[in-house]
Amino acid sequence: MSGSVTTDLTPPRLRNDCFAMPQGVDWVPVDAALDRLRAGLHAVTAVEQLPVAQALGRVLAAPVVALRSNPPQANSAVDGYGFAQGATGEGVQRLPLVAGRAAAGQPLGAAVPHGHAVRILTGAILPEGVDTVVLEEDCATDGRTVAFDGPVKARINTRRAGEDVAAGAEALPQGRALGPADLALLTALGVAQVAVRRRLRVAVLSTGDELLPDPGMPALPHQIYDANRPMLLALIAGWGFDPVDLGHAPDDAATIAARLDAGAAAADVILTSGGASAGDEDHVSRLLRQHGQLSSWRIAVKPGRPLALALWRGVPVFGLPGNPVAAFTCALVFARPALSMLSGAGWRPVPGFAVPAAFAKVKKAGRREFLRARLDDQGRAEVFRSEGSGRISGLSWATGFVELPDAACTIAPGDPVRFVPYASFGVSFGG
Repeated sequence: MSGSVTTDLTPPRLRNDCFAMPQGVDWVPVDAALDRLRAGLHAVTAVEQLPVAQALGRVLAAPVVALRSNPPQANSAVDGYGFAQGATGEGVQRLPLVAGRAAAGQPLGAAVPHGHAVRILTGAILPEGVDTVVLEEDCATDGRTVAFDGPVKARINTRRAGEDVAAGAEALPQGRALGPADLALLTALGVAQVAVRRRLRVAVLSTGDELLPDPGMPALPHQIYDANRPMLLALIAGWGFDPVDLGHAPDDAATIAARLDAGAAAADVILTSGGASAGDEDHVSRLLRQHGQLSSWRIAVKPGRPLALALWRGVPVFGLPGNPVAAFTCALVFARPALSMLSGAGWRPVPGFAVPAAFAKVKKAGRREFLRARLDDQGRAEVFRSEGSGRISGLSWATGFVELPDAACTIAPGDPVRFVPYASFGVSFGG
């Protein structure tokens, strides 16, 4: 690690106006909303030291510097015979063998005289006097002499010390979420502990009198099961954060306020679904407006539009739409990068790629559209049969989105469209 890291510091809270839009802004374009989130958010999680073996999924709080080179010494990349290339030339080469051999973990312990060769195995440190290795399949030997065809290229079949990472070089940057390959790299570089951020704790609350929290409960005709909470909790866990289940609250201001208080005490961020608009029973918006520095963003996006952002007792709250399709889309497009910033991992771009369309559509100007889509066996993007935001089955059917621009456009089969897989948002799917 570079420098010392204090682990008992609490990161600064977000500013009360971090979600405020400029005066006069009505409909917020998607890119403007994302830019505003990126500018207003920062890491809110504390730093701790962890053994590398226990740091999977954690976000680095500081760059990691290699404490040892990889490889630490020049070594052989193959099983074969090593020698000084300068002692060889054109045609058949015959070199006397020195006694013993060099193996991984078993260095020769002596220099190889100029014009001699040594038996060497993969991973063995090159003995003094050896800079080149010939593959054993290209050699003949009687145990006393080795023969091979020249000329031989210098340093062939060898690895230089530090050719992967040199001691003192930055191995991994601040903000990286550590994966299994990162743990291997850090261990190879002699790094035993890393300064990482505590996992972001994300609470989820569903609201609405019409919702039943348990699909095992009998439902009356006017009631529906709460699909958002298990969906959002699963997204949070899949993103490597710690989910906190605040359960379901009816449309009662006191109950919702108590749940928000519990979320602020237990989590770093709160996601709510439902009650984020301006209707009579939208208690979430009313509470946040009265007590939580509410900023209601009407985002020019389909599906979606209402997104309530606020601070409740200093904890950021993202009020997602109640419709599961809109809640899922807004969680991926807006909450995912925001949570990444709050976790210390920084702003993560969402890669997509152009594919031919397998559909036709005429789109009006004004809103960014995210169509539930998947690739067919010819690599074309097909879209779900209905754009209705009540069709939850389309989320399960799809493996990503076709993202259509804010401007008007006409799409014919074969035209290029932007396909963004769920995996680009860090979401796996059953397929």
